[in-house]
Amino acid sequence: MMKKISEKIDLFNEKIGTISSYLIIPMILITFLVAFMRYALDFGSIAIQETIIYLHAFIFIIGSGFTLKDNMHVRIDIFYDRFSLNKKKIIDLYGTLLFLIPTCLVIFFTSFNYVTSSIFLLESSKEAGGLQILYVLKIYILILPTILALQGISELIKNSKGKY
Repeated sequence: MMKKISEKIDLFNEKIGTISSYLIIPMILITFLVAFMRYALDFGSIAIQETIIYLHAFIFIIGSGFTLKDNMHVRIDIFYDRFSLNKKKIIDLYGTLLFLIPTCLVIFFTSFNYVTSSIFLLESSKEAGGLQILYVLKIYILILPTILALQGISELIKNSKGKY
């Protein structure tokens, strides 16, 4: 049963990680459009510029679990690469239990009221002409620890089964 849970979490993060990789193309095109409009047409749009911020945040947030699943997250590789497989498993186990999961819980619970207040207020950009959906950007704050904690649980399951 635990193996199935781990597989479902991995599949979920694989799919959303793939989606996030495809969103990079529109983000690049929109960035080019903003630069072209500003320098060639002498025209700017705050809403379009904010769209880039929303896309960048979304790509980073939903790609975080995928990055963890594929073991591509940042660590001090000058030490980690030299360790034996058992030592790596111990570091991953304790790193997930002592750092990843608690950090995700702290981020989620300390930002929950902040995000829900923004949703209830339908908070919008402070910039004239900005997007009227700032609360969506703040929802990402809750998505990040959820995705990372889920993938952390999957990694704990795999680590306890010796799958590395």
